[in-house]
Amino acid sequence: MKASVKWTDGRQFVAESGSGHSVVIDGPPDHGGHNTGPRPMELMLMGMGGCTAFDILNILDKARADVTDCVASIEAERADEVPSVFTKIHVHFTVSGRGLKEKQVARAVELSAEKYCSASIMLVKGGVEITHSYTVVEA
Repeated sequence: MKASVKWTDGRQFVAESGSGHSVVIDGPPDHGGHNTGPRPMELMLMGMGGCTAFDILNILDKARADVTDCVASIEAERADEVPSVFTKIHVHFTVSGRGLKEKQVARAVELSAEKYCSASIMLVKGGVEITHSYTVVEA
């Protein structure tokens, strides 16, 4: 896996993934940025959320669950001192579908957290406390 990050102006960068997709990363104006994209740590949090949501959809698809929507809402706390690392992250999944079984959703969340989500597991091994919750909504 490869990526590149190119400085463009102020504290703005364009990151390009090895698969050819780009995203603008920027900082706030008080740090020399233009506020044209997510902050680097926001991007890391979004990546973790995408990783775990991806797992949950894969697990539920394999279980032949009729999922119509999946939203991961993520809240994080960071250390007050530098480096301002994540200390706690909570992910709440809202999974919608037809005839979804709560037990299946719970198991998908558990499997992602404990076995499949590389991003979450890497953060946990780095000392971040990650918790999960979910809501099942009938479509």
